[in-house]
Amino acid sequence: MSRLFDHALRSATADHAELVRKYELYRTVVEFLAAATFVIGSIFFFYPGLVFAGTWLFLVGSILFAVRPTIRLLLELRLANLPVPAEFRPYGAPPVEKDHTA
Repeated sequence: MSRLFDHALRSATADHAELVRKYELYRTVVEFLAAATFVIGSIFFFYPGLVFAGTWLFLVGSILFAVRPTIRLLLELRLANLPVPAEFRPYGAPPVEKDHTA
């Protein structure tokens, strides 16, 4: 199995690159939503009647910021489980065993 957080896997094949592109899009959307909830929550704190809603927006923003590393870890796990062609395997790596039961 490939190592986690191996940047060479990000462009090993077209499937790897597409997976990275997709997860980076997810992560960017989550980061934008987290930032927006913090900005809106901050504005709400200027108005006494909106402090409660602002507190909830801060909580939602905090949860979204916690989702960011989760998306990164899911990406790394998916990349590590995608097959890598022989020409991208590191020198000295054991050969991939093929299933001879078919």
